[in-house]
Formats: sequence, structure tokens, C-alpha cells
Amino acid sequence: MCGIVGYIGPQDATPIILNGLKRLEYRGYDSAGLAVVENSHIEVRRDVGKLSRLAALVGEAPVHGHIGIGHTRWATHGEPSARNAHPHIGMTGDVVVVHNGIVENYLELREELIAEGAVFNSDTDTEVIVHLVERYLSDDCGLPEAARKALGHLKGAHGIVLLSSREPDKIVTARIGNAGGIVIGLGEGEMFIASDLPAILEHTRRVVFLESRQIAVVNREGLVVKCLDGMPVNYQVHTVAWDPIAAEKGEYRHFMLKEIHEQVRSLTDTIAGRVDFEDGRVRLPELRLTAAQAGRIQKIFITACGTAAHAGMVGKVLIEHIARIPVEVDIASEFRYRNPIVDPNTAVLAISQSGETADTLAAMEEARHKGAILWSIVNAIGSQAMRIADGFISMQTGPEIGVASTKAFTAPLVDLYMLAILLADLRGTLDAKTRRQYLSDLRLIPDLVGRCLDREEQAIAVARTLKDTSHCLYLGRGINMPIAYEGALKLKEISYIHAEGYPAGEMKHGPIALIDRTMPVIVLAPRDPWYDKMFSQIQQAKARGGMVVAVATDGDTLIPNESDHILWVPETPWLLSPVVTVIPLQMLAYHIAALRGLDVDQPRNLAKSVTVE
Repeated sequence: MCGIVGYIGPQDATPIILNGLKRLEYRGYDSAGLAVVENSHIEVRRDVGKLSRLAALVGEAPVHGHIGIGHTRWATHGEPSARNAHPHIGMTGDVVVVHNGIVENYLELREELIAEGAVFNSDTDTEVIVHLVERYLSDDCGLPEAARKALGHLKGAHGIVLLSSREPDKIVTARIGNAGGIVIGLGEGEMFIASDLPAILEHTRRVVFLESRQIAVVNREGLVVKCLDGMPVNYQVHTVAWDPIAAEKGEYRHFMLKEIHEQVRSLTDTIAGRVDFEDGRVRLPELRLTAAQAGRIQKIFITACGTAAHAGMVGKVLIEHIARIPVEVDIASEFRYRNPIVDPNTAVLAISQSGETADTLAAMEEARHKGAILWSIVNAIGSQAMRIADGFISMQTGPEIGVASTKAFTAPLVDLYMLAILLADLRGTLDAKTRRQYLSDLRLIPDLVGRCLDREEQAIAVARTLKDTSHCLYLGRGINMPIAYEGALKLKEISYIHAEGYPAGEMKHGPIALIDRTMPVIVLAPRDPWYDKMFSQIQQAKARGGMVVAVATDGDTLIPNESDHILWVPETPWLLSPVVTVIPLQMLAYHIAALRGLDVDQPRNLAKSVTVE
């Protein structure tokens, strides 16, 4: 979950590390720190709070050098504080570490190290790593070998970066398990290390991704990669196409608002090159799906967390309706613990914006162990979820910096729609006329989303009404039921207003008891197959004195008579309606949080990439 940056080369490491951490602050912002080798001595600067605190500290007490590491923290062990901030330095002052992950056996390691004379200066699990490295570091055992021996004691999943003032010509970095991703950027006479691509894209597009149980020794001219057992690895250099300028806010007040407005482009890019509108076919070559494989699939599991799981719920409706394959949606953190019934005729589809979500990767491992066909839909190029899958679909959204996901929610909705059509086509369950109509409908989506974005003022007006509320109830049916969940999640994430998403038909089985004039009820009621039922739901809420905010289709003459506020959306083919109905809910959540004066991009207690269980 935490952000990591490292640099070795001819330039001053400090500004490079600070700028890289700024691009990774979405991964954690409880505290931040850096360590730089200056005049053969490790200088550490760290502070609690956001990165600006660290930048101010460095301004007051400058540090300069040509090799350094930095970290921005999402706390797991030990409260957010300066003493618990990374980097952590050893007792000799010769070794320093930054870390992403959880040392699951840190208590027993800590006791063992204390018995050997180690003195701990933090409450973190991370500090055991630097003491373990110091245990093995000697004139006969340099940093790479000492790190390899130390890491052999750790349980859990980790991304780790180490440097030593004894060997200021190298950085040692390792990845263990399906968390704590490490990417190494190749420059000219300089090298970069990070936990995620945005930190280094302004410097290089040529990168190497470490796989699990690999350790790399990085110097100015390159790197050597080995397995933790010492076997050499032939690594692959990837060229990344992302433009670092896309990770800047530009004219927008917050990244989240920018990313909401980028959805026309991201959806256009998601469709481009994947749909042959003349031939009426979907092409997803990276999925590596053949007609024979499609024909033997008897069941699909979609596994994901949070917003991605809501996309999966929409995908269930799409795949079952279009391809006629049974689909289950499983929260990834539960999937592997319930011994799911999976076999080689089962496809398991993981959805993850970061491609590094620990729970989702663990679910993928469970699926692999049981022999399933393994797919992923991911946004981060080269991420673990992409690499370990049999086939993948890239979201094509570009970097998403705001912690509350927006464009990385709508893109997989379109990906799932295309996957459903492809599966149906390969299985022969979809006639050519219907297939062409579905794809013709898809062509409309970027324009329809653009028309929703043009109506931001209506979301602002409703936000002004709701900004001081304490609770909200979101209701939806059918394919828009997951959008009720997603709308409630967005409001909770960034405004800190308690909100619940419910299947509308369940309202009378409990939640209706909450409805009164102080409880806003946000109802998804577009012109879809569930419209009549949703209209009845609105009437029931109004009969209890509730304030109703309806998401309704242009031209509807009934709902305005029963609602207090309307968030209008253009008429949309019902299978694609979630892509449109979620837009006003994203804008509503954003503007409520902004009006409340909250940090929209970095809400408390959250991080963008959840790389711990």
C-alpha cells in the first residue's frame, strides 16, 4: 500500500525522491521520509503527516547525495508518527530500509533480535528487516548477500528496498509474494526504483518488473536479478506508453474531478482497436481466448474488491444475459477461504485497478491452484495480476491518482460488455444481427458520458442540499443495483457521510424503517426493464417523508412529480446504462466532499493500492 522511490545516478537524489513520492502519495499519506548517502553517511529525514511536512523538513535541514530511498506510508503496525515513519535505520547507522507489506512473523523475529541485543526505535514490523540485515552484514558478507539471508526469515508479502553507506554504489531491492510491487526504471547512467510507475515515468519509459521471490542489485549502469535462492534470472525490459503529463491535475482542482472528466477519453480508448464495427466483432487478443476454450467454460467467477467488485456485479448481468454462462461474483478477500468449487472448466476473472491488490492476487493463486482458466482486467501495465493471468484486458484509462476510483470503474464495465459479446460469439449463442446491434450501442457510450458530464451543475445543486446530511440510502435494481452500491461507496470514501447501497426490493425488508425527512434516498430509476418497480420504490419512500433524489432518463414525466431532485441522464441502451448512471453519482460525491472542505484525492485511512490483507 505504501509508496517507495529509490535513485542512484549522477543527479541529486533528494528532489528526485521527493517528486517521485509526490506521485505516489495516493498509496499512503500517514507519514513520509527519505534516506540519502551524504559524504559516506546515511542522512534520514522523516515526519508524520503528508509529504509536504517532509518537504518542509528537508528545506530546513537539506540533504544531498547521489543515492537514496524514500517512502510514503499507509500505517499497519504502529500509529502514524515520526518514529514509525520509514526509512528505518539500523543500530550501526550503516543500513536503511523502506518497506511495503506486513512481516507476519515480526513478533517472534523481534523477540529473537532483542535477545541478540537489538534495540528497536519504532513500533513497526518493518524495523526487524534492517536488524536482520545487520545480523548478516560483515566484511565477508556484503549487502546483497546479507539481504538475501535476511529476507529468507520473513513471512508475508513484501516490497523491500535497502541501501548501505558501506556500499554506496548499489541499491538492493526485492519482492516477495503478491504484494509490494517493485518496478526498476532504466536510465542513461542512472537507475530508478519505485512501487508504482507514476513515480518514474518522467525519467524513463524502460522498466523491469520484479516477480515474486526475486532480488535485484541495482547500480548506475544496470541491474542483476536473482531468485532468493541465488539462481540468476533473465529479466525482460518493458517499454511503457503512459504519458507522465497525464498524471498532472492541469486545470482541475483535484485529480478525482480530472479523472471523472477524463472518462469520455478513457472509454473511447477502451473501445478503440477492440471493436470492428464494420465486421461486427470484438477483438481482445491479449485475452488469448479461443473458441474451444470458450466452449468448455461452464462457469465464471468474477473476483475483486471494493469498486472493482461492483463492476463485477454489473459484469455478472452482462455475461449471463449476453453469453448465457453462469457467473458468481466473489469478494476476493473471501474467495480463497471458502474452498470455492473451481475446476479446469471454470474461468476466474480478477478485476483490479492496480493489479497489485493482495486479496485479489491471493484469489488468483487459489484459482490457479485449482486449475481454472485465469483472466484479469487491470489498469496498471505490467502489474502482477496482468502477468500471472492466462489472458488479460487492459482498461486503457491511463494513471488514476485519486484514491476513489472513477474512470477505472467505468472502463471495466465496457470491458465486461465486450467480453460478454466475445464469449457469446465464440460459443455461437449470439446471432449476427443482435451482435451488431450490441456493438452499435457501444459506439454511443463516449458521447452519452460526455452529455452527462456537461450536466455537472445539476450535481453541484444537489450537493449543496446534501452536504450537511449524516446518512444516505442508495437504491437500485437489476443491472443498476451495483451502481447503488458504488454510489454509496463513493460518498463514504470521500465525504465521510454514512451511506448504504441496497437492492431496491429489499427496502421494505428493513431499511424502510430508517426513512424520514432527514434521510435522503438516492434512487436509480432510468428507463430500463426495472423502471416500473423503481417508480413504486420512489412512491414508497415519499410516503414515509423521505427526500428523494432520482437518477432519471431525459423526458421522464412521472418521476419529477414524485422526487425532490433529479439527476438527469440521456437515454441509454439498458445493458450499458450503468456506465451512464454512475456519472452523476461520482460528481455528486465529489462535490459534496469538496463543499465540506475535505481532501478529496487522499481521504483519511484509505490508499489507492491495497497491498496488504
